[in-house]
Amino acid sequence: MTSPASEGQRKLKLLAVTACPTGIAHTYMAAEKLAQAAAALGIEMKVETQGSIGAENVLSDNDVREADGIIIAADKDVALDRFAGKKVLSVPVADGIHRPEQLIEQVQSAAVHAGGHGLPAGGGGGGAGGGKERSAAYKALMNGVSHMIPFVVVGGLLLAVSIALGGHSTPKGIEFDKDSFWFYVNTLGTLGFKLMLPIFSGYIAFALGDRPALVPGMIGGFLAADAVNIYGADANAGFLGAIATGFLAGYLVLGIRKVKVPKFVQPIMPIIVIPIVSTLALGLFYIYVIGQPISWVFTHLTSWLNGMTGSSAIVLGALIGLMIAFDMGGPVNKTAFLVAVGLIGTNNAVMGMAAAAIPVMPLGQGLATLLRRKLYTDQERETGIAALFMGFFGISEGAIPFAAARPAQVIPANMLGGAVAGAVAGVAGVTDSVPHGGPIVSLFGAVGGAAMFFVAIAIGTAVTALTTNALIDIKERKGRRGEAGAAALVPEPALAGVAVGAGGGASAGGAAEAGDQGASALSVQTSERPGSVAAPEVLSGYLTAQTVKVQLASHDKDAAIREMAEMLASTGNVRDVDELVRVALAREAQGTTGLGEEIAIPHAKTDAVSVPTVGFARSAEGIEWGSLDGTRAKLIFMISVPEAAAGDEHLRILALLSRKLMDTGFRGRLSEAGDAAAVLEVLGEIR
Repeated sequence: MTSPASEGQRKLKLLAVTACPTGIAHTYMAAEKLAQAAAALGIEMKVETQGSIGAENVLSDNDVREADGIIIAADKDVALDRFAGKKVLSVPVADGIHRPEQLIEQVQSAAVHAGGHGLPAGGGGGGAGGGKERSAAYKALMNGVSHMIPFVVVGGLLLAVSIALGGHSTPKGIEFDKDSFWFYVNTLGTLGFKLMLPIFSGYIAFALGDRPALVPGMIGGFLAADAVNIYGADANAGFLGAIATGFLAGYLVLGIRKVKVPKFVQPIMPIIVIPIVSTLALGLFYIYVIGQPISWVFTHLTSWLNGMTGSSAIVLGALIGLMIAFDMGGPVNKTAFLVAVGLIGTNNAVMGMAAAAIPVMPLGQGLATLLRRKLYTDQERETGIAALFMGFFGISEGAIPFAAARPAQVIPANMLGGAVAGAVAGVAGVTDSVPHGGPIVSLFGAVGGAAMFFVAIAIGTAVTALTTNALIDIKERKGRRGEAGAAALVPEPALAGVAVGAGGGASAGGAAEAGDQGASALSVQTSERPGSVAAPEVLSGYLTAQTVKVQLASHDKDAAIREMAEMLASTGNVRDVDELVRVALAREAQGTTGLGEEIAIPHAKTDAVSVPTVGFARSAEGIEWGSLDGTRAKLIFMISVPEAAAGDEHLRILALLSRKLMDTGFRGRLSEAGDAAAVLEVLGEIR
């Protein structure tokens, strides 16, 4: 390809934004590859990275004004409104790593972004055909889930704490003394849940149609959450209804924006016309079109289920559990629950079936995140812990974020687990005299056959967790097969057990927004010791001459990890070498830490180490590490941090290493360094 700088024209200036869901290695590797390719072609390029430690090298208004094109290499939603009037090419982050030269060529003929939050109309996507639309829809759904999670967690945990400490069992359910402290805590938790679905629907719509879509999306979400109280509907649509209203609002706004209007109307379109028209259209459509079938379903399901109460206990229990687990607050769930509540005092066994099924969804999804951590993002793992807590208190909404993110895998697994729990409770004759579910009702003394009640919950939970992980694994394997021939994704090295936000302000843990915290601690400095030659301090001294090996003796991954762990132990910072090895190997079992390019970064977070310690070793012949590009690991870094490590220094270490290791010259110098001192001299370049 001919360098644009050689054509007698002014020097081309491009910008780029790189981002990945976990915001660690891919983000910085793509940034380095794009910058290197631009430099080789004589093109000026500035790259903004939106990683887990916040946005860095942020593009200014002047940068955008002078740019000839912008490359967005991202697997998460990136706001594009600041790039209006510029050529924008949007592709997966992996393309930034594997196809930087092609992206630089393609952006010069990319579509001009007309403004707003979404992609340029008719172009700019990384895929073709339906793939681009599916990607936009997926990002919109994830945007809704990400913003919803804090409301689920806060609302659920406040409800759980108030039930545990201030609730008491009554024939009407768990109640509180009016105007008591715990009454108000419960009220705040309930308010959090009321906002959950409007936020979910609103931010799905926002991701598709930008700010004008936020109002209709949120109002549609309120209708899905509480149509019974808002306009007297027979049933609420629940989270499935919120998904529908979110997408309807987003695409409705996109459609309205395409309508040509007179110039004098254009300024008020995004702030008055579009929100009012879309809200009226969506709201009335919900009430007259969506609401009617939901009411019909609710009415007929109730009649049908009431007619089955004399059926076999195992069949009825399975049916009750299946319906409870289906939509977590929607018409199917409410039908089963209200039928069971209506039979309290007449046939408490039906409520026993429902009570056993109610906690299975959050408990099962929480357990799934613990059993197969590599299948989940760090935000999902955090939400899984909260879901386990909510499940104990019978708050099934704790599973909604999982069902919303992966409905095709999670909902069937939930239904299967709920059906099993309900059937076991039915066969065992479990009863419940309170209209509530979960283990908490047994502690209130409302459950008959408590032992089998817990057995039913445990079996249903295990079935849900195992089925969820199996279905997700099947989907991911199909996805990997479907990507054959395309650029392979480099595995994302995420420290086991570390909470990493998904970017932006929506992370449940919030640790990803630490911003500048610890930045100075990671700067490369020079230290002097009496009687010694000045040596570079690498990564705040976490990596020293004691933790460098010029040549590993090991020839396989397991042995190499043990050899490096023993090297780290020579510093006195490792309390238990065997435990450090065990945790590091457990991380490898979740997914290889081989990044490709002959690099591997095994790591562990464990109290087997007392302070953060980093080691580096080389292998001349290379060690098979399972890297997707097929290369053997010759440059190996091992990161170990204690559980109690403050801040996000481990993420900064990972980001700094990932970025610098994309520099071919740096890798070459590191490979050729003759001894530990020379290695440290090269590593001192990490900044």
